[in-house]
Amino acid sequence: MLELTTNRRTFLKVGSLALGGLTLPGLLAARACGAQSPGSYCKSVILIWQAGGPSHIDMYDLKPNAPAEVRGEFKPISTNVPGIQISEHLPYQAKVFDKMAVVRSAYHTNAGHGMGSQWMLTGYQPTIEVNDNIFPSTGSVVAKLRGPNTPGLPAYVNLPRVLSLGKAAYLGASFNPFAPDANPNEASFQVRNLKLPVRVDAERLERRKQLVGDLDTIRRDLDTKGDMSGLDTFYRDAMEMVTNTKAQQAFDVNRESVKVRDHYGRNDLGQCCLLARRLVEAGVTFVTVQAGGGWDTHGNNFTELKRRLLPQFDMGVASLVEDLYDRGLQDDVLVMAVGEFGRTPKINKDAGRDHWPGAMSVLYAGGGLKMGQMIGTTNALAEYPTTKPYTPGCVLSTMYHALGIDHKHVFYDQAQRPMPVLSEGEPIKELV
Repeated sequence: MLELTTNRRTFLKVGSLALGGLTLPGLLAARACGAQSPGSYCKSVILIWQAGGPSHIDMYDLKPNAPAEVRGEFKPISTNVPGIQISEHLPYQAKVFDKMAVVRSAYHTNAGHGMGSQWMLTGYQPTIEVNDNIFPSTGSVVAKLRGPNTPGLPAYVNLPRVLSLGKAAYLGASFNPFAPDANPNEASFQVRNLKLPVRVDAERLERRKQLVGDLDTIRRDLDTKGDMSGLDTFYRDAMEMVTNTKAQQAFDVNRESVKVRDHYGRNDLGQCCLLARRLVEAGVTFVTVQAGGGWDTHGNNFTELKRRLLPQFDMGVASLVEDLYDRGLQDDVLVMAVGEFGRTPKINKDAGRDHWPGAMSVLYAGGGLKMGQMIGTTNALAEYPTTKPYTPGCVLSTMYHALGIDHKHVFYDQAQRPMPVLSEGEPIKELV
């Protein structure tokens, strides 16, 4: 495990051997590290991360009166909210737009994938292009401050795999995400580390658990720095996850009916959205979904969007939103969809659009926020906001507001420098 002190690393290695190679991440420590009590404010977030940067001008901010080299080939269609139009390739979302809201006037100033992604996923802009966290991801912040809504489940999950920029940085490895590392759309889908190894039955596991307890006692006798404090919680919760069926059932997407699975779409994005709904309903607090392919459409933008990206995104998101409302979870679960930036208004020589942080669209649904609206405007070419400009800090503080988290809360990094959850921004007033 990364970012652990030598003492903790050694201890966890010994404990892992004693438990027969059990390697669940130590992310279940949130409640032992100052998080609120489970159930005290049981809201959750599903963040659909559109890695690569989705084309705002072809989705939610079409410009039908712009020159051909800007407007492209897509046409706007009406939604079920009078006066609001979106792309013709988002027909399912158009039918449920009263349950959604889109901010068209988000922006920042960095066109690099790594730096733009870190800005949108953490609220901080790094000073160098990176592919790993310098600052904690939003999910890790939530895991630290809130923990899971239900004991025995992780606070923070990435689907289907861990995001390189979805980690905890200076908060520590115990607040990194748990991930199944498998595609829920595959018939063989199975979550690693949620079942005992075949060679280790429950009785044998209990003996190894007692051995770990004996090792703990010996280690504490030698420990003078208090490094062992709180480690019992890690093992207790990891043991709980593999010895009861709560987590196993939550991750078992095959428990859903064929009709429901078809409704979400038989692809990795659709099934990850369905699995995310199962997880937050069971008690996971924060789920990030990155699936459905990359949105970095430098070439053949329109072909890629209409062939694959938009149909899967449209069906998966619309089904998720509709499902949450049908289950009465619209005030408890916030859905967000965003990437690191938008795309250039002008179409390039390869029929694509390039990186454009000057304007981007952010989708929200549920979370007790005000839905059925399109917020903010951009200029005639979708280049920059003309009304209601909102920064990454505004986008993320709105999410923290929905969770009941103070976005001005201060952490301390390894150098003991004060680091607020967000360095700028206030919740978007039209939504709250």
